Amino acid sequence: MSDSTTNHPTLAELRHTAAHVLAYAVQDLFPEAKPTIGPAIENGFYYDFDRAKPFTPEDLERLTARMREIVAANYPMTGEQVTRAHAIERFAGNPYKAEIAREIPEGEPITLYTIGEFTDLCRGGHAHTTGAIGGSTLTSVAGAYWRGKETNPMLQRIYGTAFPTQAELDAYLVQLAEAHKRDHRKLGVELDLFTVEEEAGGGLIFWHPKGATVRGIIENFIRDGLRDRGYQPVVTPHIVSEKLYEISGHLQNYQANMFGPIEVEEQRFRLKPMNCPGHILIFKSRLHSYRELPIRYSEFGTVYRYERSGVLHGLTRVRGFTQDDAHLFCTPEQLQFEFEQTLDEALRLMEAFGFTDFEYFLSTRSAAERGETDPIAEDAIRRALESHHLPYQIDEGGGAFYGPKLDINVRDAIGRKWQLGTVQVDFVLPGRFGLKYRAADGHDHTPVMIHRALAGSMERFFGILVEHFGGAFPAWLAPVQAVVVPIGETQLEYARDVAERLRPHGFRIEVDESNEKLGYKIRHWKTQKVPYVLVVGKQEMADGSVNVNERGSETKRTVTVDEFAQELRQKTETRAS
Repeated sequence: MSDSTTNHPTLAELRHTAAHVLAYAVQDLFPEAKPTIGPAIENGFYYDFDRAKPFTPEDLERLTARMREIVAANYPMTGEQVTRAHAIERFAGNPYKAEIAREIPEGEPITLYTIGEFTDLCRGGHAHTTGAIGGSTLTSVAGAYWRGKETNPMLQRIYGTAFPTQAELDAYLVQLAEAHKRDHRKLGVELDLFTVEEEAGGGLIFWHPKGATVRGIIENFIRDGLRDRGYQPVVTPHIVSEKLYEISGHLQNYQANMFGPIEVEEQRFRLKPMNCPGHILIFKSRLHSYRELPIRYSEFGTVYRYERSGVLHGLTRVRGFTQDDAHLFCTPEQLQFEFEQTLDEALRLMEAFGFTDFEYFLSTRSAAERGETDPIAEDAIRRALESHHLPYQIDEGGGAFYGPKLDINVRDAIGRKWQLGTVQVDFVLPGRFGLKYRAADGHDHTPVMIHRALAGSMERFFGILVEHFGGAFPAWLAPVQAVVVPIGETQLEYARDVAERLRPHGFRIEVDESNEKLGYKIRHWKTQKVPYVLVVGKQEMADGSVNVNERGSETKRTVTVDEFAQELRQKTETRAS
């Protein structure tokens, strides 16, 4: 039997089929390799193999060629249901497949799928035939523990991707090449922005002066918005009693992502994975009147989450990061307005940094977690989106354990999607901590809480920005806005004078004092993606001007220092790209 009822498979079905094709090719060319699992993923597929000898780039080329032959043969994908005993016996020579088969409960359907001479244990979700794959390629090999456990055998994971047509694959490969050029890990080193120092441990970021400068500009922009909207800054400890997370529910629901306990004088502490319990304690420290609400606390709070070394990735998957976090405490009647205002803040932030293409997801809690207040929270999110005429999708079960949330995804300059801002409505934690405010009726009531981190984390947001701009930050955001380059030694003092005239305006200016030739200097600063290179020679020194080499322009022009200052001021104030 076939598991597909249409000749037009979904992209996931197509890529799942390609994973089977890869396993077939590996079986043909490397019969000693044992296939384990091979799902479709967001940008393609992978398959894990147990093989003593590492796969090489040359092996991937051979496998890609064999996969094309299997696709061209247009083998049908056929399936049959078997008993658990049959499946275990069928894969007696493959302990991984046999383990999967043994774990399937007795009586549940077990299916085997076959293309050509290759049969796999699989739940289904495929194309009718291998010929449905219009274009495919293998991209990389990485290590992966069996079932993600470090105590299990290390396998080799071959990644690939597939599309209905070769043209779509070609377009994706162009995007992949562009993404490689923009990789924030590579640019972080080349532009001297940040490093991960292995002596200190993986997933911990060391911000260099240039990276810290850009991060400071981002934080100041966010702080300006928070101040304008009445947020009050707070600061909470990095380590607190474990009891706090027992009350919040994080210990029960989030422990796998928390670092282990630290014992001090027979008391257990934890590095904080979230800022919200600390903000709750500040609110709880005294009784509030309804007249004070809403109360909005904000903190650039550093949190720590346990991530396995295999999933750490530059700035976008780390163990220590700083959130642009805020928590709002309001009455139920204020919830709608506060949520809409928070959505406004999110859009202001994204658009200021060059993002214009968004997707919105209303993430609900699972049926087991849902409470009587969930419809109220979901309705507030829905009405806020509709009031801004924003289309959205429902992500069932994607909410936090304490409430529904709004997730905002953005597309960057080369079309990739990133999840950034999150806003959550919470009726649960205020009740867990016994939060109260004195209402107009003279009685104590429980406030509603809104969690929001609009950039997500400064590390992840910065990494995405690096890739979005390809390291070429707009002038208002660049760590060095202009470099003054003297043609010769005799112009060095004038170059320093130009810089000193520009710095009081708040501009970030450097002087190239090296002994290199002019052409080398200009090429160097172009590779550093500095927005302006200001060349000064005898003529410029004589008439008080600079020769402007602007990034992205082949036109060179000479202007006075004051005229250049006015141009840079205009770009900075308007945040022009």
